[in-house]
Amino acid sequence: MTKDSPALPPSAPFDVTDPGPRSLAELEARLARDLDLLTLPPVDWVPPRDGMLDVAIVGAGMAGLTAAFALRKVGISNIRLFDRAPAGREGPWGTFARMETLRSPKTLTGPALGFANLTFRAWFEAQFGRTAWDALFRIPRLQWLDYLTWYRRVTGAPVRNDTALTAISGDADGVTLDLDGPEGRQRVRARRVILANGRDGLGGPFVPAFWKAVDKRFWSHAHEPIDFDGLKGRTVAVLGAGAGAVDNAAEALERGAAKVYMLIRRAELPRINKSLGAGHPGIVLGFHTLSDERRWAYNQYIADTGVPAPHNSMLRCSRHPNFSLLTGCAVEAAEAEGDRLVLRTGRGTVTVDHVILATGFALDWQQRPELAEIARHTLLWRDRYVLPGHEAGEFAHHPYLGADFEFLERTPGEAPWLNRIHAFNYAAVLSHGKVTGDIPGISAGAERLADSITAALFTEDYDEHWQRLIGFETPELLGDEWTEAEDFQ
Repeated sequence: MTKDSPALPPSAPFDVTDPGPRSLAELEARLARDLDLLTLPPVDWVPPRDGMLDVAIVGAGMAGLTAAFALRKVGISNIRLFDRAPAGREGPWGTFARMETLRSPKTLTGPALGFANLTFRAWFEAQFGRTAWDALFRIPRLQWLDYLTWYRRVTGAPVRNDTALTAISGDADGVTLDLDGPEGRQRVRARRVILANGRDGLGGPFVPAFWKAVDKRFWSHAHEPIDFDGLKGRTVAVLGAGAGAVDNAAEALERGAAKVYMLIRRAELPRINKSLGAGHPGIVLGFHTLSDERRWAYNQYIADTGVPAPHNSMLRCSRHPNFSLLTGCAVEAAEAEGDRLVLRTGRGTVTVDHVILATGFALDWQQRPELAEIARHTLLWRDRYVLPGHEAGEFAHHPYLGADFEFLERTPGEAPWLNRIHAFNYAAVLSHGKVTGDIPGISAGAERLADSITAALFTEDYDEHWQRLIGFETPELLGDEWTEAEDFQ
């Protein structure tokens, strides 16, 4: 506000005493009216092509659903989402995510795309009331999954579940998806493809080479099914310093493990979540415009400093007297001794029954054979820029994406279809920042992606749109609205 601007009124011009909808039915009616007032979604304007989707989306979790609704908002409805999980189990929330609550503040609007009546808060208050919302600390993990299931229904996302991508290829006209689902194997053609397949979208769990030589009966990765009930009365070691390590340690403690050690290589446990300092609109909307050097530096700094577990998650562990956390405690060797495993660490030796590797994910193309054609042709960050000293690091293997989240060819002309595929998953973080999977920036990322695809489809179909313009014959004037003068008078 400038010095010449009028002062704001002393009280808000809106009725903040409105209790809001008292049921999901009322909330959905309000959302429907919002869409009606805004004339959304608009009529589909893309010329149809026989046997061809306009957009195919691989993944129907939060990112895929948000991208789908963003596309429908701009009049692109010939889309389909494919997810390998059963309906209602998309994403990590009901599987390897083991936190009690989300780590994000409850007030973030997430995938709502600017619609107040599509927010988690609106969904929650419609069922439980404002008082319950005020008392809520953070969003329970499985309740977030329930919200996303509702979001899918009210936004009309056309999802085909239990359907896995087995291969992807393309040609000058589009992209071909090979899929395996309830109806068997099938082939789907699309003009554009969005990979909204999550944190492990271009890889999988990271398992250090050392552990691959250890008998698998002694260890599990945090991002795979774990028989926690089978750990009751046992001694467990959890390796890692992040939120995933804390969540898995807490799960083991709560299921009755006799002792849980959290072993951390770092000399100190990270305490400050630097990524919280990167959550403003400037970085959400402008990160992808930075130089390569600045984008890498931003991501590398956060990775090097480490992201700590949330306060409440750590308390979930430390309230148990049989929990121990040891820093500077890298595992140097592991040897089987009967039915137990002896770990030799930087702080001594400990014998455990099971180890949980909370070592996160790796961008590892070999774990994604269905993406072999992308891996073979795509431009990587190491081909354009690598921060000195990090030539062998994970970021070097990230795809170097274009301004529209699109894959780019390493060798121009070898795979001209590659830029028809958009990475709307974790692999985009180095090129675009956290707008493809994190709750704070997901709407901004989805809208930018939808705008880009809209422009691309219009440009490709320009000749047809030109002919539509030439052939448009709906008259505004019928000829009887005036009388022609005979001359000047």
